Formats: sequence, C-alpha cells, structure tokens
Amino acid sequence: MIRIDNLTKSFGPFTAVNGLSFSVAPGEVLGFLGPNGAGKSTTMKMITGFLAPTSGKVTVFDHDATEQPLKAKELIGYLPEGAPSYGDMTPRQFLKFIAQVRGFRGSELNARVQRVEKALHLEAVFDQPIETLSKGFKRRVGLAQAIIHDPKVLILDEPTDGLDPNQKQEVRNLIANLSKDKIVIVSTHILEEVSAVCTRAIIIAGGKILADGTPQELEARSRYHGAISMSLQGAGNAESELVKLPQVASVETDEGHLVVFPKAGQSLFAPVNELISKQGWQVDELHVERGRLDEVFRTITGEVA
Repeated sequence: MIRIDNLTKSFGPFTAVNGLSFSVAPGEVLGFLGPNGAGKSTTMKMITGFLAPTSGKVTVFDHDATEQPLKAKELIGYLPEGAPSYGDMTPRQFLKFIAQVRGFRGSELNARVQRVEKALHLEAVFDQPIETLSKGFKRRVGLAQAIIHDPKVLILDEPTDGLDPNQKQEVRNLIANLSKDKIVIVSTHILEEVSAVCTRAIIIAGGKILADGTPQELEARSRYHGAISMSLQGAGNAESELVKLPQVASVETDEGHLVVFPKAGQSLFAPVNELISKQGWQVDELHVERGRLDEVFRTITGEVA
C-alpha cells in the first residue's frame, strides 16, 4: 500500500502541506478533495517523488520514496495537472518515448503503445502533433502515458478538469476499470467526481486533513441527510401541516421545493407519505436526500478559511 507519515512541505515561511498522515490500499479509489491552494497537488508531487518533503515519509509498497526513488517511481503512473507533454511530438512518438523511458523495447514496446492507443481511443489523432489536439485529447494522451507500464499506483491530478460530459464519463469508466487491482488517487475540486468514481474521500484545506471517509459517510454529515425534498401542487397549507409532524425538525423552501428536515434519529418517509395521502396533495416530485456533499465541503473548508 501507500503510507504517508506526517508529511510536511514548506516553501520559505509558507507551509503548503502540514503533517498529513494516511494510507491507501489496493482496490481503493481515493478522492483528494479541497479548494484551490489546499495542498492537493503538492502532496501528489511528494508521493510521486517530483518534490522532496520538508519532513515526513512516503512509502510505496515498502519502498521509501526518498531513499529508493526509482523503485517507488517504477510502481507509479502519474498524470500531473494540465497533462503536460511535448507539443511537437505526435501521441505515437510521445508514447513510444515514455515506453522507452520505462524500459520497454521491441515488440513489447509496440504492444503497450497499441494497447493504450485503443484504451484511450486515440486512433483518430495518433499521428497528429499534440499541440494541435483539443484539451480532451491532450488529457487522454496524458492518461495513456500514465498507464502504459501497468503501474500498481495511479495518481491523477484533476483528470477531468475542462472535459465535456462525454469525455468525463469516459475517464471515469477508465478509472473504474483500472481500480480493480490498483491504488488510484484522484485529486479534484469537482464534487460530482467524488460520488462518481471514489470509494473514499479525504477533504484537505490549509494543508491539513479535515475529513476522511466514504462518500456516503461524508454525505451523512450533511444537514440534508434523510431530509425529504418535494414539489406539491395546490397545497398552500403544506408547510404549516408538515411542521406539526412529531418527526419533523423544520421545513424550508429551496429552489421552489419544500425541504423537510428530520429530528435526530427520525425517518420521515412514512409519516410524510401518510400526511400527503390524508391531505390529498398532488405530488410532482418527492425524494429522500442522501446528503449534499457540496454543503459538507463548504462547511468543513469554510471553518478553516
């Protein structure tokens, strides 16, 4: 696994990462979530050996990233933020170069290049200069170089930033397929990304870990967890009637919907449904909220800010 012990990085008087400790096991997709400037990219650069920590330790499958950097880097595929590459190369030339750097030669090199070409659907642009490609294709080329050596650890910094919805879904499907036997760490500030692809999320701000859990556990920290959001027609008395229910803590209006909040430990679906039937209200929409990750994120990171 990857183990991070008390990792710290300072740039002069500014501390970008402040004593982070966590571990990640194979099969996990860890979402590294935080606002801009939280320390996400700096942490990833230390895990990959791109930056040396001021203090602390990174261990990648029993290899100390500082003392055994080549052994650790052999196990890692890394997509830096922005997917940098050599713009005057074609994807074919660039990926052959990366495969050579990774130690592949001959038929094995060609087979690996062909494999990532098909996996990332690069056929249409494979012999076109990278600098002429769209942002989506550039990101796919970056992902291709990160997985060409079939690494045990995949570290992706903002992998879907700037992609259109179809491209985002392709990348998410790829991550899901790759995560079956790998450690995947995805840095993002896109909250939907965490729910879509991650099995675990860490929220970081000010260089410190503020929360660590599954997306469902983080959603359960939301004030909306277990609330009922609904739209009714011709029910002017709905708010006053709903608030009378003993299980209800409060009722609010949110973007034209009524949101009914439960008291601690109470379930609302049955009593609210019974009241709707009794009152004869016409329901246009009704659902039980899992919790809103954006609200949890704002609350947690806002306290640090």
